[in-house]
Amino acid sequence: MTPLLAVEDLNIWFELANGGELHAVRGVSFDLEGGERFGLVGESGCGKTTAMLSLMGLLPPNASVSGEVRLEGENILERGEESVSPHRWSDIAMVFQGAMNAFNPVKTVGSQIEEPMRLHGVAEGRVARRQVEELLERVGISKDRAARYPHEFSGGMRQRAAIARALSYDPRILLMDEPFGALDAMTRDQMNLELQRIWMETGKTIVLVTHSIAEAVFLADRIVLLSPRPGRIDLILPVAFERPRSAETQTTVEFQMIVRRLRQCLVEIS
Repeated sequence: MTPLLAVEDLNIWFELANGGELHAVRGVSFDLEGGERFGLVGESGCGKTTAMLSLMGLLPPNASVSGEVRLEGENILERGEESVSPHRWSDIAMVFQGAMNAFNPVKTVGSQIEEPMRLHGVAEGRVARRQVEELLERVGISKDRAARYPHEFSGGMRQRAAIARALSYDPRILLMDEPFGALDAMTRDQMNLELQRIWMETGKTIVLVTHSIAEAVFLADRIVLLSPRPGRIDLILPVAFERPRSAETQTTVEFQMIVRRLRQCLVEIS
């Protein structure tokens, strides 16, 4: 059966101002099944975020890419090609770490969640506003807060709102780049539980980039460990804990063994 997303021999490098090149990602290949939660971990600068940005066509102008990224068999790596079906642009959404910077401070949160719906032709007007309220409640925010502005939201609430906006046009794949990295430990743990709940309600395919090995083990079905730059796959590790996972899952011997193994691998390849 064709996987939902297949990355094959992905290479990314950057042209430097001095005429040299920086190879960020080298020979990365993996398949992603529908509904899977996929964790991508590695030390800072190993190319995790770069690899994810390539899936959205968001690399800077000095970047070059080779390889293939196939969504149900269709190559989407070159987003500008006319051969890519238009509906593929709506199949992937991304949640960034800095949710505060991702929102316009002079527009209400509700209007900014509604905007992608209009851009992707999903809904508008009263229908869109009703869907915004439903999305807010799905991520644990009361619907009356749609009329509030970003500065009126706490860090955790802004990340919830960012997830709601990413879900607004019903993408099949949700890319998350350190979505909870700026949160305090207690809020981060709560958001991990919330993300698990959202996944169980929506069945979205999730790719999570994180520096936290414990977070990856808690949330993912499989974890990919990238080597230091240029990022190469050093290990792909399945995580077989049953769902839903709870805070107690992290206290088990099995959980701690996986965390220790991944940490040891990071030490060995650094």
